[in-house]
Amino acid sequence: MELDRPGRALAVISVLPALAVAGWLLVGLPLLLLGRYAPLPATLLGLPAVALLCWAGTRRLGGSGLRARAASRAAGAVSADSTGATSTGTAAVWHVAGVVAVAVASGVFNAIMHSEQVAIRRDPATYAQYAAWIAGHGSLPIPAQAEAFGGADGLAFASVGSYAVDGSVVPQFMPGPPMMFAIGNWLGAPFMIPAVLGALAVLTVAGVVARLAGARWAVVAALAFAVSMPILYTSRTTFSEIPSLILLFGGLALAYDALERPTWGRGLLAGLVSGLAVLVRIDGLRDVLPVLAFAGLLIAMRRLGRPQGMLGLPLLAGLVAGAGIGMSAAYLLARPYLDYLSASVKPLLLICAAVLVVILIGTAAAPALARIRLPKWAPRAGGALVVLLMAALYARPWFQTVTRVPSNSDDYRTFEMIKQIQRANGLPIDGTRLYFENSLHWVAWYVGLPTVVLATLAAALLVRRLLRDGAPFEWLLPLAVVGWTTVSTLIRPEITPDHPWAARRLVPIVIPGMILLAAYGLARLRSLFDRHGPHVRKWGTALAVALVLVPPVVTSIGTAFTPVERGEAAAVEAMCARIPADASVLIVERVTADRFTQVIRGMCGKPAAFVDREGHETAPEDNVRRQIDRVRAAGRVPVVLGAEQGQVSMYGTTSQVVELVTRQDERSLTEAPNGTWSLRMNVWMAVA
Repeated sequence: MELDRPGRALAVISVLPALAVAGWLLVGLPLLLLGRYAPLPATLLGLPAVALLCWAGTRRLGGSGLRARAASRAAGAVSADSTGATSTGTAAVWHVAGVVAVAVASGVFNAIMHSEQVAIRRDPATYAQYAAWIAGHGSLPIPAQAEAFGGADGLAFASVGSYAVDGSVVPQFMPGPPMMFAIGNWLGAPFMIPAVLGALAVLTVAGVVARLAGARWAVVAALAFAVSMPILYTSRTTFSEIPSLILLFGGLALAYDALERPTWGRGLLAGLVSGLAVLVRIDGLRDVLPVLAFAGLLIAMRRLGRPQGMLGLPLLAGLVAGAGIGMSAAYLLARPYLDYLSASVKPLLLICAAVLVVILIGTAAAPALARIRLPKWAPRAGGALVVLLMAALYARPWFQTVTRVPSNSDDYRTFEMIKQIQRANGLPIDGTRLYFENSLHWVAWYVGLPTVVLATLAAALLVRRLLRDGAPFEWLLPLAVVGWTTVSTLIRPEITPDHPWAARRLVPIVIPGMILLAAYGLARLRSLFDRHGPHVRKWGTALAVALVLVPPVVTSIGTAFTPVERGEAAAVEAMCARIPADASVLIVERVTADRFTQVIRGMCGKPAAFVDREGHETAPEDNVRRQIDRVRAAGRVPVVLGAEQGQVSMYGTTSQVVELVTRQDERSLTEAPNGTWSLRMNVWMAVA
């Protein structure tokens, strides 16, 4: 029986975002490598590629009915009446309408409250400048333009978020997100694309929930996801986490559809979309490891004559292709970044190789392995282990304090930053503290402790059922992805621990994974309440839903209605207008150089460099005057920038080109953020 119309509509719209992102990236990367990433070729090639993938991923989407199938499974195969599996007509239409309404409202709200992070202080502005450059030039790397200064001696051309390589500047990070954000620059709305992606992420998460827990829970999950502070935070500015989420959860949805109707094409597409997460974030290599293992399991199942086994090879092929594209992009366009992360990337590649070896061995030994029977106590032990692990993570602050003694320049910067934040928060000063032991408490801040508990019990129940009788098999891959990434992320978040900044680590998998499992838990609770009559079912379910929705709203309310870093775009535009057309910009102060070197190069279109400061906060005057003379000799106008008038006044007539007072994110270490801080930016200019 084919999907009912509302069920099919929900199934289709929830995979379109991942297919569209994947299609755009597959065309955009070759264009960028060829130096031709521009509106016309990207549109002429990208839109057909998007359309082709969307058609391939949604055609003949069928089965036994998405709503009925998922609802009955989530409820443990109880009656159709108790699960709502047989509900049709208006109720089913409202499932779809509710999800779409939440997604649209989320996109509009975040577009209105968008951030304008242009001056490079942290990653969003780095992504924004990366996107602005490729939108305007279509190629990488970025020329340093040393000839505009009479040579590179005594100058630094890289800054925060970039590396100097062979006379050029290479942006940090993977090229996937900037290729999407650049669309906003082409359309004249550079700050809107994150909000659009955030809305698409709502559809994607809701679609996975509908498939695995039932469509009635898709609206609840969409709401819980959309109002969570980390989702609001990363949907308002240029982060990589939301695009990564779309690909990872879109890959799970496509894998589910492939299991329901196994075909080579569906398996290939599910693997490709999942693998392309590496093109968005290098951490995607870790996130897709369970997909690699699952592909190996399917290959082994093929030897046992299981119909799902035919998906193993195409899933593996698509995954290797997608991840290979991502790693190739890292090597060709972000090699310094890849080298910087080599201590973590190399072990991941070795693990991938080990998993491939295990796949070969497991496939060869599949008939013998199939005869192994787990002991009767294994299912209960597996479920109990899930609960004990989460309990240990929650209790971690009581028996562990995570610290790191700085051993390199990056560690020392983090060390000093943490001390500054501790002073602002009124905490004991200890720059070695990382606060990673609180990671599960971070999750509880943002989705609520009831959701964490419900998700934990749901995961324990699923593990028990899978170990007992191998069902529900469609949960195996989502549970593996969510479990693996959640545990590995919570043990080592590897991020500066101030919030909401650190909350971004929870966005691609942890928060949507918790909400997915909690939705399954809600379905189970509803079936239990139903045994005690319709009134208990009605009010018990309403209370459970409220416990899932209210806590994230309470946490988010303090910051949801305050946009940050507004006015930066206008301030930069005004600064650019005041810099002479034939200027070469010499920046003499560290903070100004960090924030504005690439801004001036990329958005103002002027050569910019940081004068060697010889270990001081401001470059020595002799060094600056020598560079001024070299710029004049090169036939250009020397312009000197600093943060204060006194830093540039000795070089010529001064004027203040940036005077901005705005708001910035709070930096909270031990509790959820509930407000914003003031931010002031000043830039003074002297035309020498």
